[in-house]
Parts: sequence; C-alpha cells; structure tokens
Amino acid sequence: MKKIALHGLAVESNSEKYLTQIIDRLNKEGVEIWFTSLFQSRNTSLLKSQKNITNSITADFDCVFSLGGDGTFLESLLWVGENEVPILGINMGRLGFLASIAKESIKESLYLFFKGKYDIESRSLLSLKTNMGLFENKTYALNECAILRKDSSAMIMVKCYINNQYLNTYWADGLMVATPTGSTGYSLSCGGPLMMPDSKDFVITPVSPHNLNVRPLIVSDNSELRFEIETRNRSFLISLDSRSETIENDVNIVVKKAPFEAKLIRIEGNNFPDTIRNKLGWGFDKRN
Repeated sequence: MKKIALHGLAVESNSEKYLTQIIDRLNKEGVEIWFTSLFQSRNTSLLKSQKNITNSITADFDCVFSLGGDGTFLESLLWVGENEVPILGINMGRLGFLASIAKESIKESLYLFFKGKYDIESRSLLSLKTNMGLFENKTYALNECAILRKDSSAMIMVKCYINNQYLNTYWADGLMVATPTGSTGYSLSCGGPLMMPDSKDFVITPVSPHNLNVRPLIVSDNSELRFEIETRNRSFLISLDSRSETIENDVNIVVKKAPFEAKLIRIEGNNFPDTIRNKLGWGFDKRN
C-alpha cells in the first residue's frame, strides 16, 4: 500500500471535481491518503471529514501530490525538506514547468502513475548560509537565491567571490544565483540562459546591472559563492524562491549546492523539451 500526502491551495469551486477525482482514484488503488494541515485548513468544508492530517511529510511517505501551480509545488518542497520524498505536480490552473500535469489530464496521468509509467528526476537545490537565523532554517531553494535592493532604494553593490577568489563587483538592482530548474523563471526574465534540468551548473544573473557589459555567468554547481553587499540605506532583501527577508549590511552570505535534492515525478510522455516548447511558443509559425 502506498502512503501519499496531498498539499495545495484553496480549491476553487470549478476545480472541486478534480480533487474528488484524485481522492476517488487513490481510494480505488488502496492508497493511505494524508492531507497536510495547511491544505486542510485552506479547505475546511471540503476536507472536514478527513481524519489523516499531518503536520510534516516524513520519509515514510511514498510521494506527495502538489495541487496547484508552480508556487504550490515550491511550497510542497518546503514540507518535504531533506527527506527527498518525490513530488507529483498537478496544475489546477494553467500548465506550469513544475506542476506539469493539466487538470484535464488527471485521469490519464494517474492511470500511468499507478502502472509505474513515470520517472523520478533529481533536481539540484541551492543552500544559503548566513550568520543569521533566516527562513526558519529552511535555507534552500529550487529556483534561485536572489539579493535585491529594497523597495525603490538606490542600487546595491555586490562583491562576488567564487571559491574564495574575487570575481566581480556588481552595481545593480540585484544579483541572483539560479539552478537549472530556476533558469526558466526569474533568471530568464533578467536575460539569463536556459539550462537543461540535469545540467551540473548554476548561473549568476545580475538584475538590471548599471554596467551594461556585465552578463550572466555559468559556473559549476560545485562552486561556493560568497557575497558582500553595500547599500545606502544599510538594508536589502534576500529571497529564496518565493520567500524573502530584509537583511542588514553586515550579514555574511554563502551560496552553494545543497546536500540533498528535489525529486520530481515525471509521467511518461511528459518531458522538459515539450513543456518548454509549449510554454515559450517555440516551433510555431506566427507570421500569418
């Protein structure tokens, strides 16, 4: 018997049938179904009769179903943490990079899942180390770690060292380190390159740099990156994926590869080239 946890946002009325469809199929397969306490609190009327509520996703779970978009997937990853429990992303809205199963394809996808027709992809995570207690000690990110100016304040100056060797000083609105997974997100919007998910690299991408000859730089994911920041108002933001905290100038910042990975369940027939081609509109002749 499989033990599966469900996590997600508040389920909209037009998506309730999809949640019912998922639960019915899991029951049919004899799955031990659990719901995260946060998911249950967001859907008290829908899940009020459910008894299996958990405050943590431990290593004894076989997998997690993330019901929502890519943001929900990242939230599910925080529940999994170092346990490396595989996550299946079911998108309740539009197709995403991480939550790649469309709600209209749930029936077919779950059929393939229970037939074992899927792969588990390992994705690199970033680890943030500082001399401060940040992010409730969940100091890892699947997409990127970003250092950003606060509000509309002046640009910040970021000195970057790679393996204790001075690399560059960036005058910019910010600077980020992105994983191959994150290369399709914020980094891409700032001019960063697209990277295949299994690439063994990170990319350092400046955000609105003052020096126009500064470009994104790809580095090995074995690199240790250290940053020193100066700002006029003595504070700035550090973000890990969708989370952010305000920091003072005297913080020590080190970013490197995390000692654990994220595990993504990819259903047969669903792959990265197809997703990126559809999301970015590649291969379509729009001249007419």
